[in-house]
Amino acid sequence: MIRTLIIDDEPLAIEILETYVNQIPELTLAGKCYNAIEANRLIQQESIDLVFADIQMPQMTGIEWVRSLSNPPLVIFTTAYPEFAVQGFELSAVDYLLKPIAFDRFLKAVNKAMSQIGSVERKPDKDFIKQDFIFVKADKKLVKLHYDEILFIEGLKDYVIIYTDHSRIVTLQTMKSLEEKLPEQLFVRVHRSYIVNLEKINSIHSDDIEIIVKGQARQIPVGNNYAENFNKIISKKRI
Repeated sequence: MIRTLIIDDEPLAIEILETYVNQIPELTLAGKCYNAIEANRLIQQESIDLVFADIQMPQMTGIEWVRSLSNPPLVIFTTAYPEFAVQGFELSAVDYLLKPIAFDRFLKAVNKAMSQIGSVERKPDKDFIKQDFIFVKADKKLVKLHYDEILFIEGLKDYVIIYTDHSRIVTLQTMKSLEEKLPEQLFVRVHRSYIVNLEKINSIHSDDIEIIVKGQARQIPVGNNYAENFNKIISKKRI
């Protein structure tokens, strides 16, 4: 078993990571800490193999904490700020996870840690609890969205708008970063500015898609650069 420690000053972030850790039989959660000082006490008392450490924390950052250890365990940094990635990798971190963290990205980081520890790489299988949601940061909080709630996503420069039947959620991130976190078997990029949920498509026309939003038809354009891939996906579902 790989004894794991989570350090983060946000309770919801700890909750998400704890949920993920509990889905992997090779991991056991040895402790949860809200700051580096608590973590310092625990790591002197417990044997810890792998740490998920938030970078931006009060009193001492995750990076400062790791630098203070004479014999640190394997570390996977977590943060909402991509500019800290270089500093993290300078400390030979296993990986660097950008919040909100998708389960498939978490699993990839854990597999890296397992390979360093010497464990067999863990692959997704039927033993895993189905991951059917994502967390997005909006209005200074993390909002949980189930995939089947999402109708489509619209990109506006550095922001994206996620449309559901009951709300519009605006989050600060790029279309590319969000696209990488969504399951490709369910979501497809059809335009530079649009990602659609395949299950929510009402009809397909020559150069656009119709999705029903609050009882009204919304037309989503299919861009020339995305049409070939979209048509391949749809052709596999035609009868």
